[in-house]
Amino acid sequence: MSARAIFHLFLHAAVPAVLAWMFWRKRFMSAWVLMLLGWIIDLDHLLADPIYAPNRCSIGFHPLHTAPAIAVYAGLCVPKKTRLFGIGLIIHIVLDAIDCWWMHAGR
Repeated sequence: MSARAIFHLFLHAAVPAVLAWMFWRKRFMSAWVLMLLGWIIDLDHLLADPIYAPNRCSIGFHPLHTAPAIAVYAGLCVPKKTRLFGIGLIIHIVLDAIDCWWMHAGR
């Protein structure tokens, strides 16, 4: 696994942790876990062949990484009951988009 891939996975855990610490410190652990649940959308990778391709951009390729799905994730950020999960999904998509940019920039 490349250093970029390892760093990308690290960010998927670290960014929600930092946000949970900054904004939901009194309930840090539950906020962090709810945002980490955003990783659930990577189940759509199981539909691809191969399941993991290190230089494949997830955005627009996998069904749960498409514009209609992202619109649903944004909607989940509105109700208080689903807000942290929605934020976790949006963080996941943003980090995947950054990874796509890194791939295309040759980093």
